Amino acid sequence: MAVLSILTYPDPRLQRKAEPVSVFDDDLHHFVGDLTETMYAGPGGVGIAAPQVDRPQRIVIVDVRPKLGENCHGLMVLINPELVAWEGMAVGREGCMSVPDFTGNVIRAERIQVQAQDASGRERSYECEGFEARAVQHEMDHLDGFLFLDRLVSRKIDLFRRKNYKK
Repeated sequence: MAVLSILTYPDPRLQRKAEPVSVFDDDLHHFVGDLTETMYAGPGGVGIAAPQVDRPQRIVIVDVRPKLGENCHGLMVLINPELVAWEGMAVGREGCMSVPDFTGNVIRAERIQVQAQDASGRERSYECEGFEARAVQHEMDHLDGFLFLDRLVSRKIDLFRRKNYKK
């Protein structure tokens, strides 16, 4: 497996709409492994989408265990995901590996149901809430060419320069 290069804002490739996955083969399994390793290699990485590594396919990886412990679904491989239900709205702070210098306040649904396929093409359904729901929605936005910057409550007061901590 390999850590892939992540596209960063304002790269126009981040604005492309991703294509559905139709072939579930060894190449896809290998790519999912590389994408997962890339997510874990990033500082605070809890999610990543294929378009962020210049592969315009509808593939999302989410694992919020680094933030929530075992109180979540663990590693989710979401291929061709669709949001089928949502409720409640909340403002929360988001960051992104493709926007490394900033964070911002974004409104997202508090509870969602997402249907997707796994890396073998099997249908899956997940009900997520709180931070996990936020992470899934954030990554799914990448599939349609959106960054959290496009969803800020206000660019004037809800965009923040990320702090850099010395080790």
